[in-house]
Amino acid sequence: MTKRCKILPTTEKRNRASENIDQLSTQQIVDLINTEDARVSMAVARQRKQIAAAIDVIVERFRQGGRLFYVGAGTSGRLGVLDASECPPTFGVSPSLVQGIIAGGRRALVRAIEGAEDYPEDGAKAIENKRVRAIDVVVGLAACGMTPFVHGALKQARRIGAATIFVTCAPEAVQHIPAEIIINPVVGPEVVTGSTRMKAGTATKLVLNTLTTGTMIRLGKVYGNLMVDLKATNEKLRDRSVRIVMEMTGLSRPRAARLLARAQGKVKAALVMHFRRVDLIRALAILKENGEFLRPAISLPEEPV
Repeated sequence: MTKRCKILPTTEKRNRASENIDQLSTQQIVDLINTEDARVSMAVARQRKQIAAAIDVIVERFRQGGRLFYVGAGTSGRLGVLDASECPPTFGVSPSLVQGIIAGGRRALVRAIEGAEDYPEDGAKAIENKRVRAIDVVVGLAACGMTPFVHGALKQARRIGAATIFVTCAPEAVQHIPAEIIINPVVGPEVVTGSTRMKAGTATKLVLNTLTTGTMIRLGKVYGNLMVDLKATNEKLRDRSVRIVMEMTGLSRPRAARLLARAQGKVKAALVMHFRRVDLIRALAILKENGEFLRPAISLPEEPV
């Protein structure tokens, strides 16, 4: 079993501002929590260079055919699974491209299995079970920075040659972390001592949202700020698809819906069909020729001189 950092991490320290929170009124409790939460976005902003570097690594590995794995326990693990699960409907990618690994397995998503995080060999085994390769990226998630399950997974990933990234809110743990890029938003002690589902959890979610969103933008999954690669798997997303086509083409709702139907629900293809005046097969070919980036795909060819 990996030994925990002997120095008390920031995530476990007492927050002096909330020492008497049990004596405050409801409104004062709300105000104090909100004041502490306001520190989170700035802590994440201070890690902007590390986050950008991590995105560039993920983009590079994706272009090589690699995948992204989040590995965590408890709140951190759940946030990794959450971010991974939202990538397919939002960006139209395969569920295998971004995956979440949580100590304790699927059951730990809905019920705390605290002891599951204590064994580094289980983390290493999880990496083996996912058949992680050298072209993949493994992102360790641990608010305290020293979770044995996560460290075991990262060490195994490094042995394989995968790119490694770590997200932690504990500056004391940074020197012990086996990763190439460390993202360390220091949000300070929690309002309730050690409850890292609060500020640390919020910081982690902000970082993960930025990692995958930034990556997908770099890969052409977004045009402007429109999610043109979404999978319309429910009524809300079907409506969004129609509205995106309407927004970009100026078509009426009925005409946009008919165009999407001809494009088999594929927003990108529908837009190429509209702007290039081609059928679905040709639209898909044009997208492929342009690396699946919509902007060059809908640009009209230059007239020959």
